[in-house]
Amino acid sequence: MHAPEPPAGRDLLAGQVVVVTAAAGTGIGSAVAERCLQEGASVLLSDQHERRLADTERRLRAEHGDRVASAPCDVTDDEQVRGLVEAAAGAFGGIDVLMNNAGLGGTKSVVDMSDQEWTRVIDITLNGTFRCTRAALRRMIEQGRGGSVVNNASVVGWRAQAGQAHYAAAKAGVMALTRCAAMDAAEHGIRINAVAPSLAKHPFLAKVTSDEVLGALERQEAFGRAAEPWEVATAMVVLASDYTSYLTGETISVSSQHP
Repeated sequence: MHAPEPPAGRDLLAGQVVVVTAAAGTGIGSAVAERCLQEGASVLLSDQHERRLADTERRLRAEHGDRVASAPCDVTDDEQVRGLVEAAAGAFGGIDVLMNNAGLGGTKSVVDMSDQEWTRVIDITLNGTFRCTRAALRRMIEQGRGGSVVNNASVVGWRAQAGQAHYAAAKAGVMALTRCAAMDAAEHGIRINAVAPSLAKHPFLAKVTSDEVLGALERQEAFGRAAEPWEVATAMVVLASDYTSYLTGETISVSSQHP
């Protein structure tokens, strides 16, 4: 089954300032940035890959003009994370939405996994989400106008999959962080939710996963295909918007995979 065409924008985030981590390239992050722009937001793109970040900014500015800015950031460095939030304030006057997309995966058996491999996935995927959330919440609370955080988790945070112990542990942690941080933020009118995609099509996945494994994963999906990045991005935008004003602490599966 072929993917449908993306829906037209409906100003779901009109006038909002959105920060998107891991936004360079052609994956979910850049799709989120593009979707937010189509929904009327101003977007600060961020990524640790500066050349790809500059290329993505140029591409999006050609269509959306001054509503696009960028700032490089390594989410394992708290000073850079705090600088990212300051960059949003400098470019657009504040931050209303944080899209936590930065993460690192890979396939390795627990038996063969080194401490360094385990720690790096946890530090980028879970600790990075924590650092960015903390920095954004501090600014949002200071602003006093509410806000929203949307985290990118994964169905492997719920489901067992060989070779994914580090990634699954990190994504399960993101889900728990989402639930608990939402309780801390609620009194300030700030919502925190997450999406859990099963299989999303992007070039990096093809680089680290064989065609045989990808084919098997696609056959497990009810639609017989992987999600397009924009399909995950659209769910993230809806969670950030007023359409889900009473939803917080939740993780929404963006998946057609059956058990």
